[in-house]
Amino acid sequence: MSSVDFTWLIGGPQGSGVESGANIFSRVCAEMGYQVFGKREFYSNIKGEHSYFTLRISDQKIHSTVNDVNLMVSFDAETIFRHFDEVISGGGIIYDSDLEKIKTDDVNTLDDPFKNRLHKDLESKNKPFTIAGILEIAKEKGVLLFPVSFKSILASLAEETENPRLKGLVRMYNVIGVSLSLGLLKMSPDFLHKTIDIIFSKKPAIAEINQQAANYSYNYATAKFESFNYLLPGTEKEPGTLLVQGHMGTALGKMACGCRFQPYYPITPASDESVYLETNELLEIIDDRPGSTVVIQTEDEICSMGMAIGGALTGTRSATCTSGPGFALMTEMLGWAGINEVPIVITNYQRSGPSTGLPTRHGQDDLLFSVFAGHGDFPKIVYASGDIEESFYDTGNCFNYADIFQVPVIHMMDKFLASSVITCKRFDTQKISIDRGKLLEKVSDGYRRFEFTDDGISPRSRLGIDNGIFWNTGDESDETGHISEDPIMRVKMMDKRMSRLDLILKKIPDSEQVVSFGIEDYTIISWGSAKGPIIDALKMLKKEGISIGYIQLKLLHPFPTDYVNFLLKDAKTIIDIEANYSAQLGKLFKQNIARDIDYYVLKYTGRVMTSTEIYDSLKKIIQNKANKREVLMHGA
Repeated sequence: MSSVDFTWLIGGPQGSGVESGANIFSRVCAEMGYQVFGKREFYSNIKGEHSYFTLRISDQKIHSTVNDVNLMVSFDAETIFRHFDEVISGGGIIYDSDLEKIKTDDVNTLDDPFKNRLHKDLESKNKPFTIAGILEIAKEKGVLLFPVSFKSILASLAEETENPRLKGLVRMYNVIGVSLSLGLLKMSPDFLHKTIDIIFSKKPAIAEINQQAANYSYNYATAKFESFNYLLPGTEKEPGTLLVQGHMGTALGKMACGCRFQPYYPITPASDESVYLETNELLEIIDDRPGSTVVIQTEDEICSMGMAIGGALTGTRSATCTSGPGFALMTEMLGWAGINEVPIVITNYQRSGPSTGLPTRHGQDDLLFSVFAGHGDFPKIVYASGDIEESFYDTGNCFNYADIFQVPVIHMMDKFLASSVITCKRFDTQKISIDRGKLLEKVSDGYRRFEFTDDGISPRSRLGIDNGIFWNTGDESDETGHISEDPIMRVKMMDKRMSRLDLILKKIPDSEQVVSFGIEDYTIISWGSAKGPIIDALKMLKKEGISIGYIQLKLLHPFPTDYVNFLLKDAKTIIDIEANYSAQLGKLFKQNIARDIDYYVLKYTGRVMTSTEIYDSLKKIIQNKANKREVLMHGA
């Protein structure tokens, strides 16, 4: 029996319910036992521009999306214009038949560069600049077309249910499109109805309307459409499987590891994490970790950083969450935390820069900025998670690193991770331990906050403890915290703080610094969310008898030079894969390893990497047909 590997795409105007439709479809697939990997793409405006959601479904573990689409459902013209060429031969397009006469010039949200490329393609094939022309090209390629009048379905449903207001509820198009897809794929309607009940559990009237639309559309598809090339009958569901969105990994990790204070200022794509924490801030975690996370929306990022530092000085595990532009505002206070040895965690959900850049798009643009953030020398940790499941456990580690080494920790996430939806094993809170380092519960008379010690880490008092008096300033200080400009004291204090970089490399286990997936003559170095597409691409190559090594760098500062040198000693060709223009990891690698990168595979379109793109690039490298710098371009 062949394995299932199926990709479904839904698109429509921003604000039309694309994400809700994808939520229903992904939940149905997860309930039916399938592995799910989905990603959302959307413009930075509130409503109107193009939004789409791609879901890959499999009965095997998957870590990424692919280029090809098996079934697309569209309730607007722009989705067809932008994505028709992604649907493969034998795949299908469910579309609103009322759109066929729409011309490219009728769609105001089609930008001129894209429209010009589309016109050139249509002209070369002698097709009109209309949806009908696009669909002719798709049909000639072998794509099956499933036209449906969404308006007629609503009208028939209104008549059948004696509810005339249904006629105008175009917001129902998403549920209609999802239900048509499930009917075409012969997926069980029971899971569809169960999912709608769950999603709209607090809105019974809306749930009922959606159930009626789903039932009617599902039956319509099974009765009207002929057999499709793909069927998803379901598979055995693995016990303990969760369907989670990207931001939930770090949010749940913060709850489980005892983070009890998170001030933040809203910014895409980081806000979702704080909103999720806010929604669940009264949640009791587990018996030995009582308490809830207090979440405060501040007036700006400077304030949120200041409040996080203030929370940490009380002994409370404190964090803030932001993206590149917000992190830029935090860097002055980052230095204050560094000189005062304050343990805080900053979760940086990267996006495409510079400036506002592409505010709702993906990028791994902040690596060098994070490593060198802040004026002057002070120790910090920069740590990157590769996937959502990993981010839960890494969050616990980041708080431990902050407490043990008394440094700021910058936890690198990104838009790809934030906007992904995956199935994974239920997070195990028992695997998250809490180590508060040298945090004191009682303090003897004569306490010195910045005392010189053998390991360079001073015992840390909480604010308000008897005898635990200390001073904090932004200036250099002596052991008590009083300002000092003495040159000998300055050298001793700088040496004390900066010695932690060596201690960090010594104390953090190698397996938490770098993850090796095997070393071969050709070996990839990468970091962060490129992990999933790389793993899937390597599996594809393995089936063809091609083995390529891969190491995932998680600890990016201080750089694990000795361990990386050890791992790569037998690798002959180094391939750097990351989502930024300047190959920022490659720069760190060359700076610390003193070895050149042989090939770069980069993407900076603002769209996420697919395993197909990486597979194609690696195949070209193996065949000696690649440029030194391969730039990936897939995605609308």
